[in-house]
Amino acid sequence: MRESTIAVTRRQTLAGLAGTSAIALLPACAARPAAPAPAAAPASLAGLDPDAALDKVAYRMLAHEPGRATGLGVDTGEYAAWRSTFGQPGEAGREAYAATLKDLVAEVRAYPREGLTSDQQIGFEVVETAFTSALEGMAQPYGDVAVGSWRNAPYVVIQNVGGYIDLPRFFGSGQPLKTSEDIGPYMDRLAEVPAILDGELQRIREARGEGLVPPAFLLDKAIAQMEASIGAAKESYAGPLEGSGIAGADKAAAQAERIAASGIVPALERQLAELKVQRAAAKDAAGMWAQPGGEAYYDWAIRASTTTRMTPDEIHRQGLDELRTLHGRMDPILKEIGYTKGSVGERMRALAEDPRYKFAEGDPGRAEIFAFINERVAWIKSQMPRAFNRLVDPPLEVRRLPLTEEPGAPGAYGGAGSKDGSIPGRFWINLRTTDLHRKYDLADLTFHESIPGHVWEGEFSNRLPLIRSILAFNAFSEGWALYAEQIADELGAYDEFKVGRLGYLQSLAFRACRLVVDTGLHSKRWTREQGRQFFVEENGSKVEEVASEVDRYCSWPGQACGYKIGHSEIVRQRARAQAELGAKYDFKAFNTAVVLGGNAPLSVMANTVGRYIAQAKA
Repeated sequence: MRESTIAVTRRQTLAGLAGTSAIALLPACAARPAAPAPAAAPASLAGLDPDAALDKVAYRMLAHEPGRATGLGVDTGEYAAWRSTFGQPGEAGREAYAATLKDLVAEVRAYPREGLTSDQQIGFEVVETAFTSALEGMAQPYGDVAVGSWRNAPYVVIQNVGGYIDLPRFFGSGQPLKTSEDIGPYMDRLAEVPAILDGELQRIREARGEGLVPPAFLLDKAIAQMEASIGAAKESYAGPLEGSGIAGADKAAAQAERIAASGIVPALERQLAELKVQRAAAKDAAGMWAQPGGEAYYDWAIRASTTTRMTPDEIHRQGLDELRTLHGRMDPILKEIGYTKGSVGERMRALAEDPRYKFAEGDPGRAEIFAFINERVAWIKSQMPRAFNRLVDPPLEVRRLPLTEEPGAPGAYGGAGSKDGSIPGRFWINLRTTDLHRKYDLADLTFHESIPGHVWEGEFSNRLPLIRSILAFNAFSEGWALYAEQIADELGAYDEFKVGRLGYLQSLAFRACRLVVDTGLHSKRWTREQGRQFFVEENGSKVEEVASEVDRYCSWPGQACGYKIGHSEIVRQRARAQAELGAKYDFKAFNTAVVLGGNAPLSVMANTVGRYIAQAKA
């Protein structure tokens, strides 16, 4: 496929920066200069001790992502100015970030590795891998690149990507608002929002000019959600101030309403108008194969997601193989509880309609769901001494997703809080309808998103050096969360509730299906409907659930592949440890070694296991 004009133009423009393009989390322009970043210490890492060098890498990175520094709770002291801005605006900001990444990759490669501790060695390996992958992504002709994170997207504004989604959530739960001193930074950042949105507008217009138009069905969702965001703008941006109880917040809230009405809403309306223009030109082809340069983009996306060099065909085959194995485990349980006729998928669909496992409709059902989750969290917390030699007690909130976000969001997601503990870990649950969840699968979802899944693992990462808390890898993050589901099963979560084990196995099978469907959509030219039907027929998934799932894969190509690839590798490494250690193998010690090794590429995780094996043998 011919390279699009936009690819050539950007690579020419940024030739000295390894051909980099735009960065997702930066505003594209600004109505006023951003707050100045603190003066940088000597740019070179040379001469710094390893820990200081890694800290230098972290702060040089965060200078380009002050919002991320706020999420980590490190925008304090000499970095306090970061709390008032989203970063250097415009193309200049993106080029500057790219230049920093390129410089850091070179400096990290040149840094002497003699005498490094194991943790320090991992730190340098993680930095090099994350930044190299980001630079490869930035060399693609379009899209947003999440540096050291999981959300890479070819479409800058779509049903689950864009400032219209991210910014209300940030101001509602990420931007500190505890004392009167927090009002000024809140308002400073709020003043940047219209320019951020207009920067996104410029980028999606440019992409359309080069032939990149999202699928029609994604645009339909995005248009509906943006209309809802426009209607909710006043509450989204003034509401946190009104509800804070801080002296002076009421006056600031009135100002925030004016900014929303005169700046944010018009900017959203401009984006909405552009999305409607795109909708008129859009087609229904779901995968990246239909986009200019789409095959190359997808190849990079799956590399970034899996931290492997697996091809789409290899991933597709692995998904089919693992699905067959999991169905072999599910079949006898289904027969035992009376579901004997039909395929595994057909029987799981029948199970989903069993009223015994449904939650009530509406708000009564939502209350049931919250109570169910809280009970399961309490139980799994009590079991952690049986699974780990080192324990944490992460603060955890269970929250409903914002109403404007629910239509395009997955069933749930979760993550750790800030590094300083000021922001708790959160388990966000989608409750647009209680029919998204069943009593036999909600426990498993809870373990995945909270403990010992994302919130638990993230708490350990928060205790690592700063750069290790920042950089995350999709295959490890999601692979660990799936392994956390397995830990819960092994601790007895379903010993008295066999149908719950079916929910757990169906969850694993669901992730195997993801390997098949993601590659099917983007490499094998599957339609959206083919992807949906595969889930329904092969896994017995709920139609309501997979509708959003498949659309998510269309806007986040490759991301869905990280889950099962990561889980399978952790399980493979556990089998390696068991085989090599025999009687010296210890369940708690293995789990502890992997989580203490921190979020890392799968190859680095394997090295961590190798060190655990060597120590256990000694």
